[in-house]
Amino acid sequence: MKYVVNLNGKNYEVEVTEQEAVVTNISAAAAAPVQAPVAAPAPAAAPAAPSAAGTNIPSPMPGTILGVNVAVGQAVKSGDVLLVLEAMKMENDIVAPCDGTVKQILVTKGTTVNTDDILIVI
Repeated sequence: MKYVVNLNGKNYEVEVTEQEAVVTNISAAAAAPVQAPVAAPAPAAAPAAPSAAGTNIPSPMPGTILGVNVAVGQAVKSGDVLLVLEAMKMENDIVAPCDGTVKQILVTKGTTVNTDDILIVI
């Protein structure tokens, strides 16, 4: 992709590929292009694998975990608030869909989650 950037009154053409970024001063007549390496994005950490047995509680939307209200081994009833998920500046309660005991908690406060990421196993 090519971009034109104006910095302090000088125009620069920036061409970005997956491997490098090439910057050329197009305000000056014979300026040599400057190459800068572009760092590849770091791979996302793999979430812990949910248990095969039990009820998986997935994230309904992408967001950030604001609080975890339960602990492993805790008995919960249908409708109990398990977590608070912030999405689009709103706090969303993630509730237990059934009665049971918390078997696994796969997130902590501050964890960023995507849609359908498993949060808790009951």
